[in-house]
Amino acid sequence: MVKVDRTDEFIEETKRAAEEVLKSVNKGTRIFLISHLDADGISAVGILGKALLRAGAIFSIRIERWMEERVAEEASLRAKEELLPIFVDMGSGYLDILRAKLEKRHAIIFDHHQPVGETAENFLHVNPHLFGIDGAREISSAGISYLVAKFMDKKNIDLAHLAVVGALGDLQDKYKGKKLGGLNDIIVKDSVEAGFLSVETDILLFGRETRPLHKALAYLTNPYIPGISGEEDKCLAFLSSLNIDLKKDDRWRALRDLSQEEKRKLFSALHDYLISKGYKSDIAMNLIGTVYILIKEEPWTPLRDAREFALLLNATGRMNVPGVGVAICMGDRGKAYEEALKTLDEYRQMVSRYLAWLSKNPDRIEEWEHIYVLHGEKDIDEKTISTISTIISTSLPNPNKPLIAYSYMPKEKTIKVSARAMDSLVKMGINLGEIVRVAAERCSGTGGGHDIAAGAQVPYEKKMEFLNYINLIVGECLTGKKSGG
Repeated sequence: MVKVDRTDEFIEETKRAAEEVLKSVNKGTRIFLISHLDADGISAVGILGKALLRAGAIFSIRIERWMEERVAEEASLRAKEELLPIFVDMGSGYLDILRAKLEKRHAIIFDHHQPVGETAENFLHVNPHLFGIDGAREISSAGISYLVAKFMDKKNIDLAHLAVVGALGDLQDKYKGKKLGGLNDIIVKDSVEAGFLSVETDILLFGRETRPLHKALAYLTNPYIPGISGEEDKCLAFLSSLNIDLKKDDRWRALRDLSQEEKRKLFSALHDYLISKGYKSDIAMNLIGTVYILIKEEPWTPLRDAREFALLLNATGRMNVPGVGVAICMGDRGKAYEEALKTLDEYRQMVSRYLAWLSKNPDRIEEWEHIYVLHGEKDIDEKTISTISTIISTSLPNPNKPLIAYSYMPKEKTIKVSARAMDSLVKMGINLGEIVRVAAERCSGTGGGHDIAAGAQVPYEKKMEFLNYINLIVGECLTGKKSGG
């Protein structure tokens, strides 16, 4: 069956959404933006916030951990006040809940997750999946928000780089050379032409703009390299053995400061080290890829590299200060930026502690028949479980088994689940978003997401039932057999 390209239809839908938003603004309707706390959700709402500010709109922003009935109820109450709710990076997976709570009230959804349920007639639902476009790889919610903002006013093209940040934060760099593709290409092109973005090929070390080289190397987690990841002293020794100058004029050098010859020497040494540790050559090649540089941002800051910008936004969301991330997206480089830097440092330290703890407690990662399970329990904070699962999933022995990671939230008596799969599994017919949703609903929880990454919230007492059911469904998908029950 030939796939019909419906890109133009989708873009027309974002244009229609822009017209509807402007119509509401011109009527004096207040806008209520409700978004998710990850990098994509924060950058998306930052784009819309800036566009609405420029349009003279009256609006407010709310950032949420996840979609639930409480969020829909609040939106319903606000809608009664002649206010227009816009759900950003959430909503598509909970259409039935929204329809029930909002009844006949008008609402808009900008989301790239797999839709579940029927869209109500009173909703404007902008989602790439409705047009046969892959929302896990081709465009994020920040990308949708950018296209809407662009159609609201052409001058909003200067916000395109924030959609690049959102897409990278949602790990959409799935194309060859760790590149963005699909509709994200349009957004990258807009930002490059507007003079805000530069695209280069380089070693993919986190902190390439900001961190001393040995520290950036120690933060390498994809892949996680024993003897280097988390080991600053050993990284210093490793780099010294290559005769690469680590300082210039008493200042530590970052990756951005190295010459091409020094970078070639570093990559060759890392490649050989990985091979000596039993990694395959293609894992080492993952160290080279596309970098997105925000050239209007100051050099040697975490806002200069788009992936690091995304981590900063994710950190503000996960550490309960998402408003700081939104402020940065909307242009604050003063007090909010200073707070974000401290938050980013705390978040990095937290993630590093949990990775070090896992390396000392390998029994917390169990291999089941069809899945891996990471038992975070109370030992891994739910704020970091999605980041930890992303990192761990890239270095599991069997790439044809998804990782189901969870942490326990005592206050809610619930487990927060983060599931990850490799592209090879998706090609074999695995759709994690659908599997997690079905398993969560069977266990009195909620869940969903993308084919390659998903999340859920499930009552703690249903934990083992949920995990066993995931294992069963994955096995059925891989073998093509359906069991009873």
